[in-house]
Amino acid sequence: MSDAIALLTKLVSFDTTSRGSNLALIEFVEGYLEEYGIASERVMSPCGTKANLIARVGPDAPGGVMLSGHTDVVPVAGQPWSTDPFSLHDGEDGRLYGRGTCDMKGFIACALAMVPAWVKAPLKQPVYFGFSYDEEIGCVGAPALIKRFYEHYSTTAHVIVGEPTSMQPVVAQKGATNLRTTVIGREAHSSQVNQGTSAIHVAARLVTFIEDTMTVLVDEGRVDEAFNVPHTSLHVGKINGGTAINIMARECQFDWEIRHLPTETFGEVFARFEAYCEALSAELQARGKHVEIVTEPLALTVPGLANRDNADVLRLAKDHLPGACCDHAVAYATEAGQFQGQGLQTIILGPGSIAQAHQPDEYIDKSELEACLGFMTKMGRALEVPFT
Repeated sequence: MSDAIALLTKLVSFDTTSRGSNLALIEFVEGYLEEYGIASERVMSPCGTKANLIARVGPDAPGGVMLSGHTDVVPVAGQPWSTDPFSLHDGEDGRLYGRGTCDMKGFIACALAMVPAWVKAPLKQPVYFGFSYDEEIGCVGAPALIKRFYEHYSTTAHVIVGEPTSMQPVVAQKGATNLRTTVIGREAHSSQVNQGTSAIHVAARLVTFIEDTMTVLVDEGRVDEAFNVPHTSLHVGKINGGTAINIMARECQFDWEIRHLPTETFGEVFARFEAYCEALSAELQARGKHVEIVTEPLALTVPGLANRDNADVLRLAKDHLPGACCDHAVAYATEAGQFQGQGLQTIILGPGSIAQAHQPDEYIDKSELEACLGFMTKMGRALEVPFT
């Protein structure tokens, strides 16, 4: 436990907010692993300022477990922190405070703290580490890591993505796509509304359609009660347009998202929006109104994690967790669906609660770290048996 806290202290000290580089943290982890004779490989970002890291503890053998975690964190700007967010603070209330303690440097610290034991253990199956960049801005770094891992390391390892789940196994997550829609109308004096087309008014109709789509999906029976929001959700988070109150707006832009159930696809939900845009454009053009509507993705779609093809990794988890654990589904997106898409059995399981993630005074309970270390200790013993 003391090793995990010391490692967490170091990891938190690196400001790995997604807008910047994570290379200082990666270099630290490389050096730590090298002390125990463990080689690691960087998988660089296209820009060269960030990196994923892959490492193996134990034999080059079939099976094993990949412990996956992202190294980036969300910004702290504008949040009322009580302490320095990049300096681990022991609150003496059983909690450790700092940016990333919960999401998800606590998990990474636990995994690294197990290295001294695992290098001495008679492992017959390996433990892999996969630490990624830019998860928080759309799971951008993981695809390259996963491709490299699958092609050069293992096609049979099981994956545990250590997002905060209060050490309860999560078997399903929604997929997510971030989008930006730009509406171009025609400027005119607001007293002459018949001469122009307000991009804001058109955008308002689109936003209303986006919200109404959720009701339609529920009415069609597209519901999964395993999720606390049991349907695909659509949400507009930002909108901007217009230049003055007495000018019909030429342009309006809004950013929005689709979080789809793993049984659905982004494409089939987005197709409804596209069809409405075409119908609305045709209606306005028929009335002599000029309008252009363009929607572009802000990042690649993050696929959902479906509750399938996970029997072995789920049994591995449950066999080494308290008997009260049960399966869960979550609405937030992780890299788990990307691993599953590569054909690797995957679940989400990690210390801390998602309720503390992204918050000011983010924290993780020490008891959660203890539970995670306990699980990893038992998991390592299970890997002392050859893969079958």
